[in-house]
Amino acid sequence: MKALAFNGSPNREGNTYHALKIVTAELEKEGMETEIVQVGDKTISGCIACGQCIKNKNEQCVLSGDDVNAWLQMMKQADGIILGSPVHYSAIAGTMKAFLDRAFFVAGVNNGMLRHKVGASVVAVRRSGGLPAFDQLNNFLCYSEMLLPTSNYWNVIHGMRPGEAVQDEEGVQIMRVLGKNMAWLMKLVAHGCGKVVPPEMEKKRLTNFIR
Repeated sequence: MKALAFNGSPNREGNTYHALKIVTAELEKEGMETEIVQVGDKTISGCIACGQCIKNKNEQCVLSGDDVNAWLQMMKQADGIILGSPVHYSAIAGTMKAFLDRAFFVAGVNNGMLRHKVGASVVAVRRSGGLPAFDQLNNFLCYSEMLLPTSNYWNVIHGMRPGEAVQDEEGVQIMRVLGKNMAWLMKLVAHGCGKVVPPEMEKKRLTNFIR
């Protein structure tokens, strides 16, 4: 089994990276392969709402010149996905948002590519704004019908300078417990495959209140 973690921080080895490493270390202890993909220091265009991914249904965004489509195929092959971001004005980093908007929308309109995969979110922050950013990341996972492991508190770790987050003892424990629970849930999904019949995917119903 493999878990793919996305680092939405412009700092390649900042506190978001350290949070992801704590989580992935627990997965590796359980014999799982992990990979951290650097997103935050890339140039990524935002969704232009062209609707071509709905029309084409080829598992690709029509925008080219960045790694979104390649990352999406990596997500398709992974068993677990971890989304990590720092906090910018009580929200996730802009580059991460641009990536997630495009990738998760393409996945959603292509037969739910990420449906029933295990997904988790982690946030690194200096002081406040962690929970709004955490909620933002979880919105992508929940919309995709992914399975979310939990920890013993919200998945937020604190630190300002790169590496300070590892001094947050409670935050470190949160990430460690999250990693253990994520590994357990991934194993449950794997062992249930072919034995427990998943619910059929329902066609999305859209309601527009303007007539």
